[in-house]
Amino acid sequence: MSKEQITVIDVRTIAEFSGGNVAGSLNIPLQEIPQRIDEIKNLKQPIILCCASGNRSGQAVNYLKNQGVDCENGGSWLEVNFQTR
Repeated sequence: MSKEQITVIDVRTIAEFSGGNVAGSLNIPLQEIPQRIDEIKNLKQPIILCCASGNRSGQAVNYLKNQGVDCENGGSWLEVNFQTR
C-alpha cells in the first residue's frame, strides 16, 4: 500500500500521536470521529485507521463504515508505518 493512494488516520490521543506516528498521517482522536465525520468524508479514500493495538481503530472503522466511508482497520500504527514505507 502506498501513502499516495490512501489516507491514514491515527485515532490515538494527541499525546500518544506526539510520541510517534506514521509520517503524513492525520490525528483524529477516537472521541472526535463523530463530530468530524464531514471532514473525514472529504478525505481521499480508502482510509486506513490505526491506533496502538487496533482496538480503537476497529471501533472507528465500524462507525465510519456505517456512515458510508471506505475504510479499513490497519491495527497498530507501527504495523501501518511498516506497510506504507
